[in-house]
Order: sequence, then structure tokens, then C-alpha cells
Amino acid sequence: MDISSPIIFATGNTNKVKEIQTLIGEKFNILSLADVNCVEDIPETSDTLIGNAIQKAEYIYNKFNKNCFADDTGLMVESLNGEPGVFSARYAGEQKNSEDNIDLLLSKMKNNLSRKAKFQTAICLIWNGEQHIFLGEVEGEITLNRSGKDGFGYDPVFLPNGLKKTFAEMTMEEKNRISHRGRAIQKLTEFLQSR
Repeated sequence: MDISSPIIFATGNTNKVKEIQTLIGEKFNILSLADVNCVEDIPETSDTLIGNAIQKAEYIYNKFNKNCFADDTGLMVESLNGEPGVFSARYAGEQKNSEDNIDLLLSKMKNNLSRKAKFQTAICLIWNGEQHIFLGEVEGEITLNRSGKDGFGYDPVFLPNGLKKTFAEMTMEEKNRISHRGRAIQKLTEFLQSR
């Protein structure tokens, strides 16, 4: 296999591309949707994270006929019956604003004593036409207030079990070692390096 061959990552989120390139290392060149001039909105109509990841990966593979992968990540809060789940990015509306999403989450949890939550990432890789699924999960709780400036999404209010820092208070390296995406990408990386 030509290890310098590019892999398209079906995302427009530059933070995610950076995070994943850091995890995968220099053996693979991760291309974003912007890098391949794909500007259309890829449908995400499944009611599961795995379903959305498959839908996005298949869309890109059918369009470009290149190795690609897509992920979908959700925050599941136990006391909110698993919300925001597949709607994590657009919890507070289609504008997909992280601050609005966090505000809505904290307001919904104002009187909740149970703050248990988990982050899950599902990755669908289409490699030489074959589909592979990788899952990662991390359990924790939702803090009462935002803490930390790094990361993105719900990172300022997610405290992983057994730790004293939110994801937003960690360096990218610290977060990658334990995060849901880090765990799913580790499985993806092991798969790619075994090809």
C-alpha cells in the first residue's frame, strides 16, 4: 500500500481534521471536504451515530471513489434520556453554535442531581470499497459551569470520570489519549497501519 496516499475525511470541521491528523501521524495525508472542493451539505438523517457515519462515508466514496472515512459524535446525558445524542451539533438549532448548545444543555440540567454523561464517536471507513466501523466512548459528567478554553463543542462542560480537568482544560495530546474520538481513531489507525 502507498502510505502517502490521501484519505478523505468527510468533515468541514478544521478542528477535527487537526485533531485526527495529530492522532494518525504523518503516514497518512488527511484531506478535509474543503481540500477536495466538496461544498454541499452531506445528509445526516439517521437516528444513530453509526448510521450517520455510514451515510456520510458512502456519500463521499460514491462521489470521489477514494478511500475515505466519516465520523459522528454525540454527547448522551443520562438524565435527559440520552439527549442531545445525534443532535449534539445542532442541539440549539441549525446554526450549530457550540455556545448556544452548551447554554441549552446547562439550562435543561439546572435542577438535575444526576449529571452522568458519555461521549461516543462512530467512524465509518470505506477502504478499497469495504466498510469498516470503529467505536470509541468515554464516560464522565456534565459540570455546573464552563471551564477551560481549549477543545470545541461541549468540551468546556464535560469532565471525564476520575479526572479533575474538563476536556477544554486539557492539551490536545492529553485529550487525545482518553477521548472518545481518540479511542475510535486509535482503532482506525491500527487498522490502517495493518494494511
